[in-house]
Amino acid sequence: MDAGSRIENALLAAVSMADFPSCPPLLGQAMQHAVFPRGARVRPRLCLAVASACGEDMPVLTDAAATAIELLHCASLVHDDLPCFDNAATRRGRPSVHKAFGEPLAVLTGDALIVMAFQLFGRLTAPGDRLQSILLTVGRSTGVPSGIVAGQAWECEPKVDLAHYHRSKTGALFAAAAVAGAASAGKDAEAWRPFGEYLGESYQVADDLRDSAGDEDEIGKPVGQDAALGRPSAVAELGIEGAIHRLHSLVASAIEAMPPCSGASMLRAMMQSEVKRLVPKKLAQFAA
Repeated sequence: MDAGSRIENALLAAVSMADFPSCPPLLGQAMQHAVFPRGARVRPRLCLAVASACGEDMPVLTDAAATAIELLHCASLVHDDLPCFDNAATRRGRPSVHKAFGEPLAVLTGDALIVMAFQLFGRLTAPGDRLQSILLTVGRSTGVPSGIVAGQAWECEPKVDLAHYHRSKTGALFAAAAVAGAASAGKDAEAWRPFGEYLGESYQVADDLRDSAGDEDEIGKPVGQDAALGRPSAVAELGIEGAIHRLHSLVASAIEAMPPCSGASMLRAMMQSEVKRLVPKKLAQFAA
C-alpha cells in the first residue's frame, strides 16, 4: 500500500470513532469536514518516510503516530481559522469549519480531534519504551513550552522572535513527525529532532511566502492574513528575496542535520519536491 492510501485509511478508521449514535451527529460531521478531503498530509508522510528510512518494523505504531500528528494538525487549523485568530472563511478551498458549522461546534471539533489523537495510543499493544517515547514526543509538540499551542500563543505577545515563533507554531509537529517515525522503528529518535525542526521552520517560511505572494485559488485559503492581522512573518521581516534565501538555507540545514540512514536520498527528494510545491507560482523561478 502506498503512503497516501495508508494515511487516508488510518485517518478514516480514527475519525470513525465519532460515527456512533451516542455522538452528536453534527460534531461527527464537523470532524469529517476538518480532516477530509485530504490536504497534502506532509507531516504524516514525513513520519512514515523517516520510519521507512530507519528500517520500520512496527507499522501499526508508525500509523498511530502519523495519524495522531495529522489529527493534531487538523485541530490546529480549525482553531486557527476561528474569528478570534485568523477569521478565515475558507480552508482547502471550501468553507472553514466555523463557517460551515458555527463557532461553538468548531471549538469542540478542534478539542475532539486533539483528544482523539491521544486515544489512538491507548488502543495499541506495542513495546513500552517506543510507545512512551512517541507519547512524550507528541505531547511535547502540542502543548507547552514549545508546542503548537505555545506557537499560537506567541501571536498574543507584544514582542516575538520570528525563528522561535516558527519553530513552535509549525516546526514542533514536523519535529514530532521525524522523532516519532524514528521511535516507531526503535532507533535513536532524538537524533532526528533537528532535522524535523529545520524542515518545519522552512515550511512556515514557505507558508509566509504563499500568504504574501500566492492567491486564494492556488493555496485554498485567504491570503494577506499576516499583514492584515499584524502577524510575525518571514516576508515582513526579511522581504521576499530574504525569505526565499531563508527557506533554502533551512532546507540545506535540514539535509545536513539528517542522521545517517538507508533512505537519505528518498528524504532529500521529498524535501526538494515540497519546496517546489510550496513556493507560489509567481516565484517558481526561485524554487529550485
